[in-house]
Amino acid sequence: MPLHSPEYARMFEQEDRYWWFVARRRLALQLLRRHVPNGCSLLDVGCGTGAGLGAFSSECRTFGADFSELALGFCAERGISRLVQADAQALPVVTSSFDAVISLDTIEHIPDDCAAVSEIYRILKPGGTFIMNVPAYKWLWGPHDVALMHHRRYTRSQVKKMLVDEGFEVKWSSYSVFFLFPFVVLARLKDRFFHTKPEAKLPKVSPELNKFLTGLHAFEASLALNVGLPWGSSITAVATKPKG
Repeated sequence: MPLHSPEYARMFEQEDRYWWFVARRRLALQLLRRHVPNGCSLLDVGCGTGAGLGAFSSECRTFGADFSELALGFCAERGISRLVQADAQALPVVTSSFDAVISLDTIEHIPDDCAAVSEIYRILKPGGTFIMNVPAYKWLWGPHDVALMHHRRYTRSQVKKMLVDEGFEVKWSSYSVFFLFPFVVLARLKDRFFHTKPEAKLPKVSPELNKFLTGLHAFEASLALNVGLPWGSSITAVATKPKG
């Protein structure tokens, strides 16, 4: 189910500079550089308003797919043209046609997440790489999830099991948003206590704080890539489709 118009407009306005979007995108870009050869073909499933496609195009030949015509319209405003409106549960893509697929905070929106992961497996070439990101922990569920039309939140073991059950080999996984996790928990508890109405909102931060948080998450990403993180409000994973 697509987000409402104001959510896409807010995303389009903020995702180029707001620390959370920047941190998520930079981690995905680092994973691309580690696991995918330069110049490969990449499909961004749930490409949203296109900031990720712009970043990933430095490494790959990028294509975008999203359920929302509105989101694709924002992509077009960025000058992105290789786009298709599609349901991730039934991608209009030839089998074994992409070297890599990225899906950042998309799988949790899909009614049948396993069907979507199965479709991603289908369209990847043997040896292809899937990079995904989803929100963590069902007990963190709150008005934010309702507003964003999430169907679920995950644990790291659930993500790994879903990938393996659909045929993938998991190469790496970690929680993220580690250092700020206590603040996320407090915010969710506050929402429950005050019965906050469903609304997707990003806390306002000053330019100085935004810069600090972006740097903090760059440091966090280096830890995640090298040793993994034991908890956090998001989960990121890298999996491959076996060659044989």
